[in-house]
Amino acid sequence: MIPDAAVPAGRKAQSGRVIGLLGRVMPDTFTLIKNRTELRLGQLERAVAAEGSARPAWVIGILASVLIFTTVVDVLGNLLVIISVFRNRKLRNAGNVFVVSLAFADLVVAFYPYPLVLYALFHDGWALGNTQCMVSGFLMGLSVIGSIFNITGIAVNRYCYICHSFSYSRLYNYRNTLLFVALIWVLTVVAIIPNFFVGSLRYDPRVYSCTFAQNVSSSYTVAVVVVHFLVPIAVVTFCYLRIWVLVIQVRRKVKTEESPRIRPSDMRNFLTMFVVFVLFAICWAPLNLIGLAVAIDPSHVAPRIPEWLFVVSYFMAYFNSCLNAIIYGLLNRNFRNEYKRIVTSVWVTRLFVTETSRAATEGRSLRSKQSPPPPLNNNDSVRERTNKEQNADPCAS
Repeated sequence: MIPDAAVPAGRKAQSGRVIGLLGRVMPDTFTLIKNRTELRLGQLERAVAAEGSARPAWVIGILASVLIFTTVVDVLGNLLVIISVFRNRKLRNAGNVFVVSLAFADLVVAFYPYPLVLYALFHDGWALGNTQCMVSGFLMGLSVIGSIFNITGIAVNRYCYICHSFSYSRLYNYRNTLLFVALIWVLTVVAIIPNFFVGSLRYDPRVYSCTFAQNVSSSYTVAVVVVHFLVPIAVVTFCYLRIWVLVIQVRRKVKTEESPRIRPSDMRNFLTMFVVFVLFAICWAPLNLIGLAVAIDPSHVAPRIPEWLFVVSYFMAYFNSCLNAIIYGLLNRNFRNEYKRIVTSVWVTRLFVTETSRAATEGRSLRSKQSPPPPLNNNDSVRERTNKEQNADPCAS
């Protein structure tokens, strides 16, 4: 190291000017590079968004038609489910409390997120602001996680009812059932909250939705798929396998009890909820498996997934929200009969209101068409007018 005394004064001053010049130039250079980098990243994001939204009109029409059908059937069907349980005494039991909770979870997406997705579809992008995006993504997650947790609760309930019938009434009394449903929704909200800290609720132009972004954090995506899908699926599979084993044993008369432990109505209810679970797994498995594969090896897997497969997997998941009410009507006699009664009562009420309003309208029109009596002439008296009307109308006397 050269001491300061050995450096000439002129060279020291020149070095100072160079250092000062570098001090002024370097920040400007870094700022320019940063601005150019951000500009290129912004252009890249806009290009990706444009690529995801530049689709033929017929594709937009198909996606919109599927979503409109899903929304309408979701609202009407799940409202029928909820009203049926409250109206029919046979349907008011502990197991159907979870069914009502599942119907509510399906209704959440139909009332808010799906209409916003339709708006983004028709406007070729999201124009509703970040707050609406966050709320839509939160409600979408609330519905999805609430659905799988409620399906898990239904499976555990059916398992206890069929395989542990002696302790079922104690486990699933009215108070405990409401506590179990409340616990399901508390766990659902707790499972969604980390998304706000990770920043994984974003608008995806490929599916026109504010939803869970699978590429934000690989470890978080793996945790979401495992905790929110694979573990509940494993629990439900275990419960239903145990029930199937018991059903086979009863039908082969392996059990030695005097009366069979499974009534035909219990078997139909079990089959109904089993079909609900199978369809849920079929509709949601592709999207979760894609997310798991992308999270494990993003650089190699993500570019190889076709966009059409990603979009189809998303809309399959959306479509599942309207299926449960249809399944109940097809496979459960009590729900089917109650559906008919509700629709009939609504239709009869509509006919009654229509006929009443039509009769009132016709009455007003007839009164308006009746001509008023001609005015009295100066030479006629009221008594003469009355005599003329009685002579003209033979039925008046």
